[in-house]
Amino acid sequence: MIRVMLVDDQELLRAGFRMVLGAQPDIEVVAEAGDGLRAVELLRSVEVDVVLMDVRMPRMDGVEAIGHIRGPKVLILTTFDLDEYAFAAIRAGASGFLLKDVPPAELVSAIRSVHAGDAVVSPRTLRRMLDRFAVHLPSEAPAAAAELTPREREVLLMVARGRANLEIAAELEVAEATVKTHLGRVLAKLGLRDRAQVVVYAYEAGLIVPSHRPNG
Repeated sequence: MIRVMLVDDQELLRAGFRMVLGAQPDIEVVAEAGDGLRAVELLRSVEVDVVLMDVRMPRMDGVEAIGHIRGPKVLILTTFDLDEYAFAAIRAGASGFLLKDVPPAELVSAIRSVHAGDAVVSPRTLRRMLDRFAVHLPSEAPAAAAELTPREREVLLMVARGRANLEIAAELEVAEATVKTHLGRVLAKLGLRDRAQVVVYAYEAGLIVPSHRPNG
């Protein structure tokens, strides 16, 4: 059973999500909160696997709340797919983001994927976000990926450019399972959680150059 917490200041939205998720045999809504502060408080006493969290809320927003969350995976909610808050939340450690009008089937699939350890945000979409909000990247690059083998670095760059495992396997002429193994080692060596954070890392380390920066 996947234990889910709903965090949003709109009760009607929480009720809709609760109804959708409650109909699933493998998902249970175990807690709800109207802001990030209450969510952090509840997580001290409630066992949760996945937090479905809005980013814009009173008292404590979703981005700040993520910094206090250890253990549960976080899926953030946003109103449109290039939301600056969504970008900040992924950098803070969220495993992906969903639009608030996400179809029920996609919501359920996203929760299951995140629970299984995958990132929900598409690397291609994340690249667009990074291009748009590149001005917010830190001026100091993170530690270089010196521990990576040449092939692991190659896989990292392909993931950062939005390639799926199957595409990478075809280009490198290896099995898809081999690509997954290389990616797993990249994540372990760099201390990253998922593909989304691989893309962020590549930008912050200067391995990928944003295609444009915002004016001003």
